[in-house]
Amino acid sequence: MIWDFVLNDSQLKFTYLFKVITVLYSFKAVLLQHTYSHSITSNANMNLPVETKNLYVPNLTEVAEVLNEGLQKNFENITVDVIDCPDLTQEPFTLACRGLGGKPSLVEIGGPPYLLPLVQRSKLYNMQDIAKLINMDPVFIVGAGAGPFPFAGVNCEGILNLEIANGTVNQQTRISRVIGDGLAEQIKLPNNETRCALLANLLFSEGKPGKVIKVYAKKRIGDDDFIASIRKTLANYYKDKIVGLGGTFLLKEGKAKQHVMPDFSTTPLTSDEDVNKWLRFYNMSAPLIAVGTLVTGEYDLDLRVQHFHSFSHHNEAGHYHIDTTPDTVEYLGYFTVAEVIHRIDRPVNTHKFGRD
Repeated sequence: MIWDFVLNDSQLKFTYLFKVITVLYSFKAVLLQHTYSHSITSNANMNLPVETKNLYVPNLTEVAEVLNEGLQKNFENITVDVIDCPDLTQEPFTLACRGLGGKPSLVEIGGPPYLLPLVQRSKLYNMQDIAKLINMDPVFIVGAGAGPFPFAGVNCEGILNLEIANGTVNQQTRISRVIGDGLAEQIKLPNNETRCALLANLLFSEGKPGKVIKVYAKKRIGDDDFIASIRKTLANYYKDKIVGLGGTFLLKEGKAKQHVMPDFSTTPLTSDEDVNKWLRFYNMSAPLIAVGTLVTGEYDLDLRVQHFHSFSHHNEAGHYHIDTTPDTVEYLGYFTVAEVIHRIDRPVNTHKFGRD
């Protein structure tokens, strides 16, 4: 009877040890599979089609003068100047690099057709590969896109903000995802996660100090959001000369209508009405730090003319639409004029919905 007890105890220990080993091997297999799939994605990124076109690059002083006059239609108080870029790594902006200078380029990757009507999950893009694809190292990347859903576990917004130099990553990107009872959660990505998915509108630069266009606006009196008012003012002045801007702005006071994508729809979304019913909308509070791009025309590249996402230090982040407090809203933005646009992996089959 004593022998039976010892035998049973040994059997229990052996069974437990076997289960532990099985779990460890399963975890190793999953880890290897993830690493392998990430490697496949990386290699595939190096073969993506790239179309590059020069943008019209006006003098910064001229741009400031155009905006100073044009933005008065949309804001009661406007000041636009050309200044030395402040240190954007400091509060309130807390970006990955000090400035926006050094080979400023707009980069648009993928597009809404990879999300709508139904998601194409194979469309994952590694920023380290994209930087190599357009020969930029070091590079400072800021802008708006879809976040890495394999990391988040669900579809999510990406507020890209990272520096890559000689293979070293300074990752300050946030993502925003819908959890629980429709609440939006902000998460900061680790240095080893440098992917986005489906679509992105980004400013690539060397992150150097330099001259920028400072735009201060207070009390909105028109119907256009902050970015649309800048874009339309430039488009009206430069007409068929296509100008691109990228950078950051701070919603200093007030609140903004922003959306966060929920998990991917299992039924086709085929119109803006469908998309708006699917999205989750929030009224988010200042201070919000937004990053993104705008362009005054599309060439023949099927471009998204404006796209900004914002993050915060109070767990709110999403896709910027417009402020909801026009009487009290206050904006402070710093922008640079891009020299070229790189259109990467442009969808062959396209449409125009889902771009607000």
